Amino acid sequence: MTSFVSHTTVDCTDAYELSQWWKQLLGYVDIEDDPNEPGDEECAIRDPDSGHEILFIEVPESKTVKNRVHFDLRPRSGDRDAEIERVLGLGAREVEDHRGIHGPGTGWLVLADPEGNEFCILRSQAEVAAAAD
Repeated sequence: MTSFVSHTTVDCTDAYELSQWWKQLLGYVDIEDDPNEPGDEECAIRDPDSGHEILFIEVPESKTVKNRVHFDLRPRSGDRDAEIERVLGLGAREVEDHRGIHGPGTGWLVLADPEGNEFCILRSQAEVAAAAD
């Protein structure tokens, strides 16, 4: 017998606000039976294509150290740097730049969401394929 990942959970101080921010970033949608309203202590969102769900749960403590688990994101279209600019425009904060550490056009950028949860923006599949040629 094995298990499967039901959803990814993110601890936060404002479940509604953070779920709305990530919905905008990822293009996820609300789950039918979870209206995600201001003041909700738990808010879940779903990728309309894959069905992956992220559950935001309010906790009393704030984030104090680096995440042990984080999202690595690839742009669906375009390139990594254009996606980074879009995400920064949504209010993400740059944490650590690892672009170019293995040569031009390589690497990733570590960002943080409005509550400080880190995530990375990787190169798009097209950029990876072009570099392999």
